[in-house]
Amino acid sequence: MKLKKYPLLLLILIVLSLAITGCANTETETETETLIEVNSEYPLVIQHAFGETVIESKPERVAAIAWGNYDVPLALGIEPVGISMANYGVLDDSGLLPWTKAAFEGMGITTPVLFNDLAGLDYEAINEAEPDVILAAYSGITEEEYNLLSEIAPVIAYPENAWQTYWREQITLNSKGMGLEAEGEKLVTNLENLITEKISAYPELEDKTAAFFWFNPTDLGKFYVYLPADPRAAYLTDLGMVFPQSVLDIAEGTESFAIELSAENSDVLSDIDVIVTYGNEELLKTLQSDSLFGMIPAIKRGSVAVIEDGTPLAASGTPSALSIPATIDEYLEILSDAASVAE
Repeated sequence: MKLKKYPLLLLILIVLSLAITGCANTETETETETLIEVNSEYPLVIQHAFGETVIESKPERVAAIAWGNYDVPLALGIEPVGISMANYGVLDDSGLLPWTKAAFEGMGITTPVLFNDLAGLDYEAINEAEPDVILAAYSGITEEEYNLLSEIAPVIAYPENAWQTYWREQITLNSKGMGLEAEGEKLVTNLENLITEKISAYPELEDKTAAFFWFNPTDLGKFYVYLPADPRAAYLTDLGMVFPQSVLDIAEGTESFAIELSAENSDVLSDIDVIVTYGNEELLKTLQSDSLFGMIPAIKRGSVAVIEDGTPLAASGTPSALSIPATIDEYLEILSDAASVAE
């Protein structure tokens, strides 16, 4: 069967992209529990933004699209029959982020099946992979795309809003869809224990207010703030930091994961201890020399954690089952340097 390609929402990876994680407060955990039925007997029923997906029997062939979903089966020792090509943070021609590539190689796989869906879902390629389930718990698929994918195999979609699935939910939902709910829960616990162990060496991060931003050094007339619903922003809270009240106030009344603000509103950054952003070594100098941003306390004193744009570390800012252990040490060091300036 030859299926027609349809446009996909651009993967919002960086600068309004990549697409989020980490914030698992009691309310979020309760909401997640309501989305996932507790029994693991078939058929499985998983509720999501487009209704519910019914899986009649344990899937043998797993495909994963969008961002990070493929790291879940790999972390659980399952070889996907096909995955989306990574479109940010890849430093070679493999189409894979380093931790994903390493996991495949650990299975003896050097040429995994990649869906070249950077400009739109490749339904034909996905169909040819003959999956029993398609993992997309963290994605931006539309209802139309969900319906088309469902003609190929059951789809694990996001719980409520596009690109707003925290890493815990991503693991829990995708592992549930593979019939590996208990294994997924254990993976979450192991990652939480790893994070707890790692951040114990960085007490300077504890309770520091922090938020994730994007600045365009060639146009500082506007900037973007990633809200608590965004996994990369929420991941900062896993690492011991907290959202400033200004960002919490901005997030009220919106379902978006990021919002654009005018430079004239840069004073909302005044209550932030640590600013996290993509950029290069020149970005901080540019911000400090700006008449508006240069007056912001965190920027003025240099407590800005700049994540080199386009690198694997920048990609890991939106965490996954494999990226967390692969990059947490480097990430914590950069955050620590910025937090130390804020002391």
